[in-house]
Amino acid sequence: MKKYFAELVGTFVLTFLGCATAMFLGCLEPAGVVGTAIAFGLTVVAMAYTIGGISGCHINPAITLAVALSGRMSWKDACGYWIGQILGGIIAGACLLLLTHVVAAPDLTGGLGTNGVVNAGGPWGACLVELVATFIFVLVVLGTTDEKVGAGNFAGLAIGLTLILVHLVCINLTGTSVNPARSIGPALFAGGQALTDLWVFICAPLVGAALSALVWKCFACKCCCKKDQE
Repeated sequence: MKKYFAELVGTFVLTFLGCATAMFLGCLEPAGVVGTAIAFGLTVVAMAYTIGGISGCHINPAITLAVALSGRMSWKDACGYWIGQILGGIIAGACLLLLTHVVAAPDLTGGLGTNGVVNAGGPWGACLVELVATFIFVLVVLGTTDEKVGAGNFAGLAIGLTLILVHLVCINLTGTSVNPARSIGPALFAGGQALTDLWVFICAPLVGAALSALVWKCFACKCCCKKDQE
């Protein structure tokens, strides 16, 4: 139960700090894009070294799916992680909405830092962006956290830096999700088009994560074969 709660807290922190940065810096100017990207990436690094020893710090349903498909965790635990992550995202969305009624600064995103499909050419363009971005991000997660060939204590840093890069590419296209829980929370409270387009930011990251699990299994098999030959 402790690890599920850790996932709730971690996802809350990621969604709240990342989306709040987007809201108050804006994502139309380069400074806002860079600031938001750094906020998401550094939050992942911070949480990795805070709750990594408790839950592994997935704080993302797509990562949990890939880890489960890779056989590194049970599906029972995966369900517990998903519940914690989604609740964390929803609580963060509620806090972001509350924040807009408390502070004088305007929400420069106009929707609690939610994701959108317009700049990506519509839902299918956004699906492609999110699928590819999530595939890259989750592949790095699987590789750096692998017990045999991973990056050990540097995994959290590598994952956070990769998330920054992914955000730099995708913020002006979709607002960058690569994380269904991060999208669900703000969209529920923003409503409107953000809620209509939410399916994109749930389905595409999950498909991208599943593909990354498949590719990493191929890599892992080749690594094992080389070691056996030696």
